[in-house]
Amino acid sequence: MNDIDSAAHRGSERDLDKIDRRILRVLQADGRISNLKLAETVHLSPTAVLERVKRLTREGYILGYEARLNPLKLGAGLLVFVEILLDRTVHDVMDTFKAAVQVRPEILEAHLVAGGFDYLLKTRVADMAAYREFIGSVIWTLPGVRETRTYAVMEEVKNSSLLPV
Repeated sequence: MNDIDSAAHRGSERDLDKIDRRILRVLQADGRISNLKLAETVHLSPTAVLERVKRLTREGYILGYEARLNPLKLGAGLLVFVEILLDRTVHDVMDTFKAAVQVRPEILEAHLVAGGFDYLLKTRVADMAAYREFIGSVIWTLPGVRETRTYAVMEEVKNSSLLPV
């Protein structure tokens, strides 16, 4: 079980009340909100809010905080999804593939999926020339890769990590 699965499992051990859900919604929209402002927003004392946030973190509802960066400003303007079909779907090949994917910063997400291929990768590179280099020097050298399909994103219509709470 990975960290997210473990956290989700731990989190399912107790129900969230309305205030917990409100805290999660506010933090999800603004992770940098001060404890005082959060307390005012949810109508609790700062001490009570801080204890709730600590508990929500401890129980795995809150996994962490991060800044959303502008990929265009950082030379990673091309978003590309890549379907990966492995030559064999046995544990040793899959484990080796997963380990190799972890160390590549261009690969933002990797998902084992059900369907006509094995993994879906979300990648970011500077442009199509950079992607061409990346597919040849990285993707095709990943362990067990038999076939790929590339989907270059022409327009990001929605890009959100907000969960319904």
